[in-house]
Amino acid sequence: MNKLITQDPDILGGKPIIKGTRMSVESILELLASGMEINEILEDYPILKKEHVLAAIKYASKLVGKTESYLFNTAKTANSQATAHEVSRRR
Repeated sequence: MNKLITQDPDILGGKPIIKGTRMSVESILELLASGMEINEILEDYPILKKEHVLAAIKYASKLVGKTESYLFNTAKTANSQATAHEVSRRR
């Protein structure tokens, strides 16, 4: 695991967090997804450093890279919905 990201079952239910804080990787990703720039996050959360935000992005990228997604057509009509299935890849 990244030296800046840690997990502890006693902190936020074991979610990945920035080491030494209670700031989860998930929270950082949500801030980025909402449109915040890294410098805005750093202003709003002075406990964080740029390398923390970048470590959260890298952690999430590796996590997503361990999963493959496949779409399956569940009905035989043109208006059918597709169902997504995710399978963890073993390395």
